[in-house]
Amino acid sequence: MEGVSPVATPRLRRLSETLFSRLIFGLPGAGFATMLLIVGTTLWLAGRSQQFSALVNHTYQVETQVADLRVLFERTEAGRRGYLISGESFYRDVFDQTWRQIPPAIDELARLTLDNAAQRDRITSLRPQMQILMQQMSLSVERARTGDLEGGRKLFLEEANGPQITGIRQLLSEMQNEENRLLALRNERQVSNARLLMGVVTGAGALLAVLALSSLLIMRRYARDLQRSQAELQVLNRGLEEAVRERTADLTRANEEIQRFAYIVSHDLRSPLVNVMGFTTELELASQPLKALVARAETVAPEIVTKEARAAVDVDLPEAVGFIRASTQKMDRLINAILQLSRQGRRTLRPERLSVRRVVETAATSMRHQLDEKGAVIEVEGDPPELVSDRLAIEQVFSNLIENAVKYLKPGRPGVVTVRGRVQAGRAIYEVQDNGRGIDPKDHERIFELFRRSGAQDQPGEGIGLANVRALVYRLGGTITCESELDRGATFRLSLPLSMAPEQGIAA
Repeated sequence: MEGVSPVATPRLRRLSETLFSRLIFGLPGAGFATMLLIVGTTLWLAGRSQQFSALVNHTYQVETQVADLRVLFERTEAGRRGYLISGESFYRDVFDQTWRQIPPAIDELARLTLDNAAQRDRITSLRPQMQILMQQMSLSVERARTGDLEGGRKLFLEEANGPQITGIRQLLSEMQNEENRLLALRNERQVSNARLLMGVVTGAGALLAVLALSSLLIMRRYARDLQRSQAELQVLNRGLEEAVRERTADLTRANEEIQRFAYIVSHDLRSPLVNVMGFTTELELASQPLKALVARAETVAPEIVTKEARAAVDVDLPEAVGFIRASTQKMDRLINAILQLSRQGRRTLRPERLSVRRVVETAATSMRHQLDEKGAVIEVEGDPPELVSDRLAIEQVFSNLIENAVKYLKPGRPGVVTVRGRVQAGRAIYEVQDNGRGIDPKDHERIFELFRRSGAQDQPGEGIGLANVRALVYRLGGTITCESELDRGATFRLSLPLSMAPEQGIAA
């Protein structure tokens, strides 16, 4: 790019990638937040709409009740007027039916207008006026009913222009006007709320459309970047596979060379060791005549035998021969261990289905004498999973671990060696646990090294057992770890494939 230094370009690229990553995670979050806002706002506006609708319906109910009361009042007045004019009983029946309905109608109207102080005041004024008028109307009708039609008409004419009728009609009109005003106001609020709801939904829809479009564009770019990355990864994988093959071949050759070297070294070491052992035997045999000669010289001429000569023949020479013999024997065992590891690396693994329980029981049977001597037992918990693996290697692994556990049991404590197993994440996990003297945590890795041991060296061995176990476990495609504390026993945990891979059956 023009005007951008080469140093700034990677920085801009990193900023662009950071912004892109934030957009990938931010846009769905923004969309989700928008949806929550839409839902919340819609629910709020819907609640308000329901409130306004309830108020409008309530206003209609009040208007209807005012109109019903007005109709009852006018029908009552019309019934009285018709009866006083015509004297017909039909009009009197209309009056009798309607005037009794007025008090309940007023009560219902009062109930509906409890939320309106102005309307309550009007009803308070309406009740006494309506009561006085009903008494006057009943009196005029009663006079006509008893035959004094003229008296009833006279009362009617006196009441026609009275303040009660005018006041009642005025109050009913005011109540009707008040409800009309409230209806107009509440309708306007309901319409405004509906417009606001429509605006929110429309705006939210537009915002969601923008977010969706932005998400599509970003996902499209992400898909392109992913395809490009996959293509680059395939190229890298091809190169990595080739490098792995080359490295595997190098490691295989190195491993074979190490095994050949170990075999040659052990073989070449054994030749001079055999000579040393032979000359040690000759030296031991030669010391016998020398010892007899010194004894004879002491008898014949004791003055020529010095104290140093006697010590050399009786003490120094046998002690030196003993040290040489012990060292050569230890050297012989170490050479045999190296040869054993070398043979294990060259042996071809032969997978077959194995019952780990039977492997453990066989190992326990072969160690019955040792177990009886130490008062120890071997327990198998549950049913350990079966394996498809090399029988000889598995037998050596478990036999060595169990033998190691029995060897280092704590004196005075009943020894218990427990073997358990389970399947986890497609692999077989086995544990060999003891309650022996334990292993210092700092030595957990050291014990798997060749010729290295931990703790007091009061048991026979060359420090090759666990090294051999780890080498075998690695060849089987597994791992081995140790968990232990001093005086709290040890747990060796094996992780092995349930079925050994075919290529692991080829000699390394």
